[in-house]
Amino acid sequence: MSHVVHLLSVNMGVLEPLAPGSAKRTGIHKHPVGGPVLCDTMGLVGDRVGNTRHHGGADQAVYLYSAEDYAWWRTELGRDCNAGLFGENLTIDRWWPNLRVGDRVTFGEVTLELTAPRIPCATLAGRMGDPQFVKRFMKANRSGAYARVITAGAISSGTAGDAITSARLWPTISELFWLWYHPHTSPAAIASILEAPIAARTRQAFEGNTAG
Repeated sequence: MSHVVHLLSVNMGVLEPLAPGSAKRTGIHKHPVGGPVLCDTMGLVGDRVGNTRHHGGADQAVYLYSAEDYAWWRTELGRDCNAGLFGENLTIDRWWPNLRVGDRVTFGEVTLELTAPRIPCATLAGRMGDPQFVKRFMKANRSGAYARVITAGAISSGTAGDAITSARLWPTISELFWLWYHPHTSPAAIASILEAPIAARTRQAFEGNTAG
């Protein structure tokens, strides 16, 4: 099934202090950019990732978040939530129903395939100035999604995109996010996850759960 979504903002960042006076340098501070940006298999060319152990790479090349979720956070937090606040590369208007691993979305020349939910970390909490934000993000289950780049090319804000749901009923992004925090599930559920085209770091985590 196909769904139309709109790319509202393309966001990039450089390495800069997490907070004023902080020694930690991070690429989480993303800012909207004008004009087309080249997107290759490792993500937006020129965008910086501070911690390459946990972020970035071919299976987590692009991070997407929606304006609908930001509207929810705006009410929850009582503050502005502008594009790039959570460090996403692409801010879209909305998600399509039953968002799953393996779903694909095309914006102009670029086709992306969803691979995993975003798991919050201390860097996001520092970005938000809230030590409890990891727990709040987890409870909200509005993770956004990482994607691999299937077809590289130029990508621009203001583009209408075509989202195609996977023919296979792979785990939803929401299910994966929940299971990350509740890993002691049935072997059949874990097997279904490992069959899906999930990101390598996510796969490693669930394979570790199986081994344990």
